[in-house]
Amino acid sequence: MKTDDFIAMLANEAPPVDRRAPGRRFALALLLGFAAATLLMAAGLGLRPDLADAIHLPMFWLRIGFAACIGIAALWLTLRLSRPGLRIGARWASLAAPVAVAWVGMAVVLAHAPTDARVALLLGHTWRVCPILIALLSTPTFLAMLWAVRGMAPVRPRVTGAAVGVLAGATATVAYCLHCPEMSPAFWSTWYPLGMAIPAAIGALIGPRVLRW
Repeated sequence: MKTDDFIAMLANEAPPVDRRAPGRRFALALLLGFAAATLLMAAGLGLRPDLADAIHLPMFWLRIGFAACIGIAALWLTLRLSRPGLRIGARWASLAAPVAVAWVGMAVVLAHAPTDARVALLLGHTWRVCPILIALLSTPTFLAMLWAVRGMAPVRPRVTGAAVGVLAGATATVAYCLHCPEMSPAFWSTWYPLGMAIPAAIGALIGPRVLRW
């Protein structure tokens, strides 16, 4: 048998590729991670006692929207980084855009606040624990998404690990918003991204080891 005929035979006998399998894999990992993060938040921290009233405030939804926008951008980047041959280029701006908009809002709030109130708006009451709690709550999504990405073929494991970390941190932040009492844009536009940066740094550190194939 000629080589070309042998290759053709193998190609014809190969089962068809399910193009929807990666999407299902990512959806399952994200859903399980978010559900676990929410359960951990509710069991370990508890819902904020005034949640029924807080959900009627626009600032409550702005916080969640901020984290959700970062999460959507990170998911999109993770999907592209998981497949070889797809370029990212300037698409990293989609990750920075929500943060930049939030920082503009923070600058406006601080500019209009009395001088002696600016530090309180920035630090709130929970700045010492907020990033750490977000990083801890990101663990389920982080592990689940590493599993999902490992089943793909990432060729830039360090960058992909960082994107997974941002996605996990953003998912955890959405869950954390149901507990966090801080409503000032100066607070959450500063400390929420820092909490997301912790799993991102861990992902960049371990990516070459856990995502190689």
